[in-house]
Amino acid sequence: MPCDYDTDPGRWAANQAFRPRPGRGRPIVDVFGIVARRILARSTAGPVLEIGGGTGPLARELAGHGVRVVVADLAAMLSQAPRPAVWTDARAAGFQDESFGTVAALWMLYHLPDPALALGEARRVLRPGGCLVACAPSRFNDPELAEVLPGWGEPLAFDAENAASQAGRFFQVTGTETWDIPLIDLATASAAARYLRGRGMTEKAASRAAGQVPVPVRLTKRGALVWARKPPATAAAAPQA
Repeated sequence: MPCDYDTDPGRWAANQAFRPRPGRGRPIVDVFGIVARRILARSTAGPVLEIGGGTGPLARELAGHGVRVVVADLAAMLSQAPRPAVWTDARAAGFQDESFGTVAALWMLYHLPDPALALGEARRVLRPGGCLVACAPSRFNDPELAEVLPGWGEPLAFDAENAASQAGRFFQVTGTETWDIPLIDLATASAAARYLRGRGMTEKAASRAAGQVPVPVRLTKRGALVWARKPPATAAAAPQA
């Protein structure tokens, strides 16, 4: 998916409008909350690097808990992130070797044409024994919109179906969690149009496609959260080709 939030802020706004949030009386995939709780449970988890962090949602979850978090991104929305926030590329971040205990790449690797570059950089800046956590949607996300979403079912650069194998090139994968939950309600055609706008369509294309969506509809969200570990120095192996 294109990393176009700066050049197309309307897509970012539409996308945020449909982010599932607690308190709506149905299951919630609270990725940032899950990751924050696990980081807090690990005494050696910090400092944390939140790459592609945007406004710093993970940093906000960890605020006040004594864990140092650095938010890194190239998007203008970085100005809204908690400090410290660093304007830098996830593929060549510029931090010192082995300077972080955790690297979080949440909802961002599929925006890169070659996620391996960012995974390799994450490995470099992690201490031996440090943790990588990454998440991504499934290529089969929103099956109710399969007929109107361009490229539905085609592999993303990094998605739920290939996340573990990609992370496994650089790390020891320690766990994968998936979800398949009817979660987001689209009550009207205008709501469907705004949702499709957030999925990358232009205003015109989203409005036209929304006319084919049988509203009201509840969308099924599918994705995966992958946990991995950088091997200790004595056991570290070179990334696989």
